[in-house]
Amino acid sequence: MKEFSKRAFYGTIYVVIMLAGLLYSELTFHILFVVILILSIHEMIKLTNKKNQVFAITYVLFPLVLVHFIKIELILLMFLFTWIFDTFAYLVGVSIGKKRIMPKISPKKSWEGFFGGLIATFIISWVILKPIITIHFSWIIRIYEDPNTRIFIAFALVIPFTATAGDLIESYYKRIAKVKDSGKLIPGHGGILDRMDAFLITIPILFIYSKLIL
Repeated sequence: MKEFSKRAFYGTIYVVIMLAGLLYSELTFHILFVVILILSIHEMIKLTNKKNQVFAITYVLFPLVLVHFIKIELILLMFLFTWIFDTFAYLVGVSIGKKRIMPKISPKKSWEGFFGGLIATFIISWVILKPIITIHFSWIIRIYEDPNTRIFIAFALVIPFTATAGDLIESYYKRIAKVKDSGKLIPGHGGILDRMDAFLITIPILFIYSKLIL
């Protein structure tokens, strides 16, 4: 319980900082992701320790540069959906998780947690998030032709897969480096790369989605 409280406290601070950077202005949005990029590359360099660093750094650099060319509204939705998925995947996984997805890379990530997070994301996005955004924050979805269906289905179904893939890739680098976390910046959560790993696959897909489909 103590560990959960610690994660919840510092996780809340992290969420507040991220939301403030996203919502305050376009300038703070860009500053936020420049800082995240610098910290993430620093942590990845430490993880790889001069081995295969070109690919590893590119893996971090590409999406965190690309994010500056995506509408802030989309990035906000990406964060909300990913946080919902991560939270419920963690809670379900800790409670009943037994069948591991890739035990040699990420011993704690389970199929039960994945599907629990996916189901929770889909339900919450439709029952709670969609009505709130549609009624009170219509500016977030003004770029869509049909805000009541398309974006929520796409996010709810795609993000659990991309978030999990990003987490497993970073876990692979941590496993090679024989460390639990990428850093110690956020107590109870690790480094900034530990918090951003779920977005590194999602961002390029989101960019393509926004340019070719919307």
